[in-house]
This record gives sequence, C-alpha cells and structure tokens, in this order.
Amino acid sequence: VQLQASGGGLVQAGKSLKLSCRASGRILSLNSMGWYRQAPGKERELVADCTIGGVKTYADSVKGRFTISRDNAKDTVYLQMDSLKLEDTAVYYCAIVHTLGQYVIPDYWGQGTLVTVSS
Repeated sequence: VQLQASGGGLVQAGKSLKLSCRASGRILSLNSMGWYRQAPGKERELVADCTIGGVKTYADSVKGRFTISRDNAKDTVYLQMDSLKLEDTAVYYCAIVHTLGQYVIPDYWGQGTLVTVSS
C-alpha cells in the first residue's frame, strides 16, 4: 500500500489550498480515508475522514472551512482547505482508516505534505 500526498505549500491566511492523496493498487474504493495533521510541538490530530459510503466528519477546528472528497476512479482523496488560518500550519498526512465505535483508527500512512500559512 502506498499513499502519495501532494499539494502543500506556502499560502497566505484567508486563502485556499487543495491537497491530494493518491493510493496505489486500486484500494481507495475499499477503504475509508482520513486526513491528519501535526503542527510543531503538537500531537497528530484527525482533521477529516470519509467512509466508503461517503459519510464525512470533520474536526471542530476545520468544520465549515475544509472539505474532504474522494474520486475512487482516480484512487485519490482530496482535502480542500479554505479560509486558512495561521493555526492550520502543519504537516498533513493522508491515511487509510477504519472506525471502531466512535474512534477512527489509522491503518496505513502516507508521507506528509507541509502546509505553511503566513500572515
């Protein structure tokens, strides 16, 4: 399993950025997917996830600003990030996940892509 994330970069606060994560092996349609982030000095946190059936959930900190989507035909999951804030600065990771009750459990990680939001 390989997950290739891309799309990070430097962006001004208030602007938008779209991350992509391509999965190898035609596995996307068989799995729930998630985006996580890790800011300097902080723990990795779940930002958004999308089930196989298309049910999406978001962290409160990004609700209304970020949108997760998936294109199974392209084996790609996206994270559209709008109205970016300084506190969104982090390394963003995509992951194959599964849910266990109320918990989202990561199974496989992609490499991270750095998002830096400047004032």
